[in-house]
Amino acid sequence: MNDISKIRNVAIVAHIDHGKTTLLDSVFRATRLFRENAKVEERIMDSDELERERGITIRSKHCSVQWNGYLINIIDTPGHADFSGEVERILYMVDSVLLLVDANEGPMPQTRYVLMRALKAGLKPIVVLNKVDRPNANVQEALNATFDLFLELGATDEQADFPVLYGSGLDGWFVKDLEHDKREGMDALFETIISYVPAPVGDIRKPFLMQATTLTWNNYIGRVGCGRILQGKIKKGDLIVRTSTAWLDRNKGEWNVTGQEIAKVSHLWMMQGLKPVEVDEASAGDVVWISGPEDILIGDTLSAEENSDVALAPLDIEEPTVSMFFLVNNGPFAGKEGKPVTLRQIKDRLIQEARVNVALKVEDIGRPDGLKVSGRGELHLAILIEEMRREGMEFCVSRPEVITKYDEEHNLLEPIEQLIIDIPEEYQGVVIEKISRRKGEFVSVQNLGTGLLRLEFNIPTRGLIGYRTEFLTDTRGLGIMSSRFIGYDLWRGEITGRNRGSMVSMDTGEATSYQLDSLQHRGTLFISPMDEVYEGMVIGEHSRPNDLPCNPTKKKHVTNHRSASKDTPIILDVPRKLTLDAALEWIAEDELVEVTPLSVRVRKSILRQDERKKAAKKVLANC
Repeated sequence: MNDISKIRNVAIVAHIDHGKTTLLDSVFRATRLFRENAKVEERIMDSDELERERGITIRSKHCSVQWNGYLINIIDTPGHADFSGEVERILYMVDSVLLLVDANEGPMPQTRYVLMRALKAGLKPIVVLNKVDRPNANVQEALNATFDLFLELGATDEQADFPVLYGSGLDGWFVKDLEHDKREGMDALFETIISYVPAPVGDIRKPFLMQATTLTWNNYIGRVGCGRILQGKIKKGDLIVRTSTAWLDRNKGEWNVTGQEIAKVSHLWMMQGLKPVEVDEASAGDVVWISGPEDILIGDTLSAEENSDVALAPLDIEEPTVSMFFLVNNGPFAGKEGKPVTLRQIKDRLIQEARVNVALKVEDIGRPDGLKVSGRGELHLAILIEEMRREGMEFCVSRPEVITKYDEEHNLLEPIEQLIIDIPEEYQGVVIEKISRRKGEFVSVQNLGTGLLRLEFNIPTRGLIGYRTEFLTDTRGLGIMSSRFIGYDLWRGEITGRNRGSMVSMDTGEATSYQLDSLQHRGTLFISPMDEVYEGMVIGEHSRPNDLPCNPTKKKHVTNHRSASKDTPIILDVPRKLTLDAALEWIAEDELVEVTPLSVRVRKSILRQDERKKAAKKVLANC
């Protein structure tokens, strides 16, 4: 049990790639969390395989460090806007945030979002200007832009009077005065946290009370909930009451109690460094993991029996903006490369995910072959799909679609995003033209002084679907694009979709180099010789707007005058292999992405060509 006055709970929030996880590496070194001769990987908090592959933080991570007799609980949060649900719930656990800002880029879209949520929660942020030693760093301009952002978001005088630290998370130093302080060590960071972040508020003499803000699963124990103890203390073996609440009307702030459960605390953990350590007792201010209640959910109130009538408001998490269907794989290759799953198995897996992923929503709308899954963006859903395929599951998913709604005057509304793009000057024309076609509204341009321009747009979320790959092609991979959801606005009109059709196989078998040589002149191939294909599978992108039925399995005929091998040598272009992200961006409305542990394929929703024609005639007849 810790002295509550010696505890500090803080989260690190920032835009993607502004250095949160790297900063934590330096914190661990400074507090000697590891032996001096220990081999420690970089970005150690990004422990998940997918996080390391993609170089991003996907889920919030907890750790604690000791410094001068103080216990500092630190939570590393994702920087990508698609995972902002992780940030929203974590703010309920901490008393302040370290707002990390890249001294070169300044505040970016996600910086605005996380700061807005922190200010709304009444927290007083500490501003940390990172990467100040970079050649293009403009420290004063970044600081001024951050201060302007505080004022723009309605910060109080106390919140706007924030302390500032300058330094380099990569090199492991931070100072309060960039001009005069010695650029060495992390003491300035720890001193600022201790002096500026308030100790947790909570009376240890009152009955136990906490709210579950994080949830995990243990195969032997079941569900495990995490949160900060708001008051009282808890011991292993204590009886507690779990109270579930739900929003009735989020706009009015009305909610109700939906159920209660009495359970015994079977296990109790606290973080020591990066590892959870089982403890016998914890008290107000501590961040703990508790197991016992079987049906614990994120947002549930955990309280002592004498406090069973106390229920905390459910966590206020913004709604999803993008949805897609997860479908049972009914293709001819089902079960060949993975574990074929039924709709029930898909549903169980998705519901399990929704319990811990608060920004995810799973709906059974009566479709016999699939479920509707909604999230914060394409990447949010793509990560889930990738995790499921790595678990051995195979299934199909539809094209991402935005979630629309109507206002009180029955006007159609759609999600709008703030889009910020950094590009070399020579590419501004093509980028502005493409975004204008996607109903983007130009807001501002800023010359960064290094041959780069920063363009800002407001654009419908559906205008960004399928654009990222095109953007990288147009800018030769030199552009940087980031966006954040800013709200719903009037429907912006129709957006022209993909202007090229699909090359669709009419037969099942092995693709031949003989036939692929003919087809590569009609478009861009996705397959190689000897690849297995089936009827209805998309094997390439047609160079024209219409779909092209083709037979990639056709073999060269043998005659008395010609053998199957003797002829002009065949030279095939390297095929464009679609990754999961690229496939989700590319597919049309009548197509699906077939996902297995070994492959990512694109196929038509209706495999047989004659049935697709009948369906198309039926649609025309109903128009």
